[in-house]
Amino acid sequence: MRLLDLTLPSPAENLALDEALLLAAEEGDGGEVLRLWELPSLAVVVGSGGSVEIDVNIAACEADGIPIHRRASGGGTVLLGPSCLCYSVVIACERMPGLNDIRASNRYVLGRVLRSLRGIVPDAVVEGTSDLAVNGRKFSGNAQQRKRRHFLHHGTLLCGSDLTLVPKYLNAPERQPDYRRDRPHTEFVMNLPATVAAVKRLLVEEWQTEGEYEPVPDDVVQRLVEEKYSRHEWNRRR
Repeated sequence: MRLLDLTLPSPAENLALDEALLLAAEEGDGGEVLRLWELPSLAVVVGSGGSVEIDVNIAACEADGIPIHRRASGGGTVLLGPSCLCYSVVIACERMPGLNDIRASNRYVLGRVLRSLRGIVPDAVVEGTSDLAVNGRKFSGNAQQRKRRHFLHHGTLLCGSDLTLVPKYLNAPERQPDYRRDRPHTEFVMNLPATVAAVKRLLVEEWQTEGEYEPVPDDVVQRLVEEKYSRHEWNRRR
């Protein structure tokens, strides 16, 4: 597995790059990769099947110039921005038995992320379908996009984000895990007691990356942006 520590200029390009890395692996042009990125400004990202109308405070986002995008994986709506570390792993299903199953592959990836963080949050556990939490407080949400031979697992790790902004731009979600118990955002999410740089080091150590990922599939990124991630009919389709 190789390392790609790269944040592109726009939210659309960053979402497109995750999918482009999956496509490159599936087509035999890439391979397994750990990507780390962090948006310098705020953006709302809705899951593939999520509802912008329900999950997002559209008026507040438009008033403050916060872009709203949709990713190609499932999962809930998130607010990305400074001190919210995004991590993405593209993994071959043949790496070990069971990775063709989404639940087993979630357990595998989240287990490794938890192991990397044991030194800073020893009581962290998997909650719901694919959250990571401490004492019922969520610090990581995750989702997958899958192909026949590879899958993309990506997630967020809160490392000092301004959590007061979450209820400003996100409504109560349409779908909630049982462990949330209908709590508001400010009582449900938490930051890790570590910086983005520290968490990056821990993830790299856990995944034991070897060398830098190259070449970056820039042409595929731009095609996906033009065909999907920059288009109103994709981002606001529901």
